[in-house]
Amino acid sequence: MTSIAARQAAAPGTTASRLRTDPVYQAFWLLRIGFTAAPILFGLDKFAGILTNWDRYLAPAIDRLVPGTAHQAMLAVGVIEVVAGIAVAVLPRVGGYVVAAWLGGIIVNLLVLGGFYDVALRDFGLLLAALTLARLAAAVGSPWLPGRS
Repeated sequence: MTSIAARQAAAPGTTASRLRTDPVYQAFWLLRIGFTAAPILFGLDKFAGILTNWDRYLAPAIDRLVPGTAHQAMLAVGVIEVVAGIAVAVLPRVGGYVVAAWLGGIIVNLLVLGGFYDVALRDFGLLLAALTLARLAAAVGSPWLPGRS
């Protein structure tokens, strides 16, 4: 029996009972909820512009590589972020890696832009957490899709 199968076999009970007793399962759900909600909310705000003017976060060098204006690029970013959040909700084992890769791209953009090194460092921490989510998803499985996550 693999270690993942052994862990799942050793964790009998309902989702609710596992949430009360299993710290690994609790960590998985905290990360899953966070990496579902945050990308979706940030993605939607690319259209609403309530939190900030997102266009200022796009490095001019990156802006020159993508077609259209910086604002149009950020709208595309918003769509991608919403899709990444949905991927985490539905398939966290894959979605965690999608979010990690996306955060890697954001970090590169911020380093090229300059002046936002603190945000780049924070996003590196989030990238590590997204990778952790993907690994935890492999260990705990998904209550919505038995045998898959």
